[in-house]
Amino acid sequence: MASELPHRHGEEARAAVLREHLGHVAYFQAVAEVFRQLGDTTRIRIFWLLCHCEQCVVNISAMLEMSSPAVSHHLRPLKNSGLIVCRREGKEVYYRAADTEESRLLHRMIEQVMEIACPELRS
Repeated sequence: MASELPHRHGEEARAAVLREHLGHVAYFQAVAEVFRQLGDTTRIRIFWLLCHCEQCVVNISAMLEMSSPAVSHHLRPLKNSGLIVCRREGKEVYYRAADTEESRLLHRMIEQVMEIACPELRS
């Protein structure tokens, strides 16, 4: 049985529920992994772009003014985390944001933060 909290504030039942959730460390680890992927400006830019269109590495490279190997380096962890998906058409591989609630939520969050931090983007 978990020990009682050192201070009593009249919310012991709520604290017990919160403590139960806090015990699921793996859930928090999954969230941290998603945020780790977006802890890099280039990955955020790539993810944001792929939320709006499907592109190949060469076009992503041109849009970001980066080399194709550098872009590929950033695409790999985004793909491994499930935030983006790809499809092959002949020799070309096309990337886009995954059609998941997680990707949609992160996209909305990025756009809301950009709007708050960069009010001149509003139009």
